[in-house]
Amino acid sequence: MTSGEQIFSTLVLPYLNHAVRTYESGYASVADIDAAMRFGCGYPKGPLTVLDELGLASVRDDLSARHVETGDHLHEPAALLDKMAASGRTFADEAAAAGQAAAPQLRREIAKVGVVGTGTMAAGIVQVFAQSGYDVVFVGRSQDKLDGVVAGIAKGLDRAIAKGRSTEEDKAAVLGRLHGSTEREALGEVDLVVEAIAEDLEVKLALFADLDRIAKPGAILATTTSSLSVTRLGAETGRPEDVIGMHFFNPAPVMKLVEVITTPVTAPEVDETVRALTAAVGKVAVSVGDRAGFIVNLLLFPYLNDAIRLHESGVGIADIDAAIKEHAGLPMGPFELLDVVGNDVSLAIQKELHREFGEPGFAPAAMLEAKVAAGDLGRKTGKGFHDYSK
Repeated sequence: MTSGEQIFSTLVLPYLNHAVRTYESGYASVADIDAAMRFGCGYPKGPLTVLDELGLASVRDDLSARHVETGDHLHEPAALLDKMAASGRTFADEAAAAGQAAAPQLRREIAKVGVVGTGTMAAGIVQVFAQSGYDVVFVGRSQDKLDGVVAGIAKGLDRAIAKGRSTEEDKAAVLGRLHGSTEREALGEVDLVVEAIAEDLEVKLALFADLDRIAKPGAILATTTSSLSVTRLGAETGRPEDVIGMHFFNPAPVMKLVEVITTPVTAPEVDETVRALTAAVGKVAVSVGDRAGFIVNLLLFPYLNDAIRLHESGVGIADIDAAIKEHAGLPMGPFELLDVVGNDVSLAIQKELHREFGEPGFAPAAMLEAKVAAGDLGRKTGKGFHDYSK
């Protein structure tokens, strides 16, 4: 086995096994797991499709050998993988048996959308809805912040015009749908509020309590959180049935995926409306329950953490990145991706996964902790696992 194939086996097979466990638990469908990794990470194929192509029995045997070698529970083949390999059933068979769900419908009228926040994610979400024909009320802490959102969207539209993908008329129409305010009270008549502020539980709890006071009856309250409890946010309101997660991916105007997170009390009509709205704005919705990591982070970050551990064992960063791009066909190696995401973000997510699931193998790699402590956060600081200062 070549070193590149060995790297592939070390990093990718546990990722595939984790995808099986995610399906096995009933957390998400075959179609949604594969769609999440394709549209959320830009992967050419979803993990369960890759498993079918590699052969379930072959992957099971390789994982079994790895489990004997490492003793790591995460390397033990999922019970479902073992069962399907023995029966000859594939994940394509599982998806076919599930059938194709009917297209979701807007069960509540959505004419005007509100967005709370003026950062990169919030601005991208404002643009997504405005470009899709919705009036958007967006709320920020200062007029300068609001003006920055409009300027950023205008700049992006100018680039699209220069490339022949838009027109001055389209730009004027989009900008005409933007309504900024420094007062949350401006959200009183919107049909959906999307919260996109700092990933801080106390700050979000205070916001949801305020949105409960301001939003009209029947308005849907959504959060873009990637790691916090949607259920906990809903409990801060008197209408938890109207609270849902809409986890957009950055940059929102470009990335196609939205993870739609329901809590145990989210109303079915709210879930269906949000999935229908996601499709209406040109995005792909996947349905998940309220637990740390959802689909993408749950599968992606343990794989990235494993890559760091592999490097700690003596394998070069360049070798790992090159092997994954060559043998897995992924657009970026794990260290390139870590530097794009930000090592601080990766560490925070990995800590949350470790806290939630209690898997020893989910404990953050020591080198990831060290990089964050040193301020080497990735591209945004000019240095991470790679050096971008030159």
